[in-house]
Amino acid sequence: MIALARLGVLLGFVALWHFAAISMPPGLFATPLETLTAAEIMLREGRLWEATAQSLAVYLTGLGAASLAGIGIGVAMGAVPFLGRVLDVFVNALAATPRVAFAPLIIVVLGLGMSAKVFIVFLGALMPIILNTAAGVRAADRDLIEMARSFGTRRWRIFTAVVLPGAVPFLLTGLRIGATIGLINTVVAELYTAVTGLGGLLAVYGGSFRMAEYFVVVLTLSVIGVCVTEALRFAETRLTGWKGQGR
Repeated sequence: MIALARLGVLLGFVALWHFAAISMPPGLFATPLETLTAAEIMLREGRLWEATAQSLAVYLTGLGAASLAGIGIGVAMGAVPFLGRVLDVFVNALAATPRVAFAPLIIVVLGLGMSAKVFIVFLGALMPIILNTAAGVRAADRDLIEMARSFGTRRWRIFTAVVLPGAVPFLLTGLRIGATIGLINTVVAELYTAVTGLGGLLAVYGGSFRMAEYFVVVLTLSVIGVCVTEALRFAETRLTGWKGQGR
């Protein structure tokens, strides 16, 4: 049923897109068929493959680094209350600051290459991962912890067997939010630094009003976002089935 409902929404969106395009002056808004034709040409010429590969390299590297650092810092903040109280204000301040504000400084320090782009993505994805992971560790079930202690379970065993599994849903929520923000920051990074990847194509096609090609790039970014989000959702289903949140 869900698949059919999603298909219906998709068809409705395509129909709305088509009628919006044909109601506007020619060349101002590409139709779905024109976009599909442009996608076929871009794939055949290799432009879309190359740009997607460049963007994915930046995105996945930045997101991977943010995941490792964010989970580590978040677990430490949640497990050590004093450390959490010390760092919490700084993490929240950085989370509230637009990452675009750091772009000029990052460019000055790291230049216009791959490292600057990865760092911009890293900054965007890091904060939600830290905040959600720390919240998950703090929200550990106190009854389960007390039960484990009553059986003489060691502290480290309680942490790894009770606290961390309970934090998994929070952690994966943070990863999903971080993945979404990281993808947005990938485009921002490619626009602010050397104009490459899908962000570069957006700048080129948007500036020249080649709307069919522009929509192809936008849809490609949407597909990447959906794939990453659904992969994380599937991981959450598999890892939290013991809580009744699975199939």
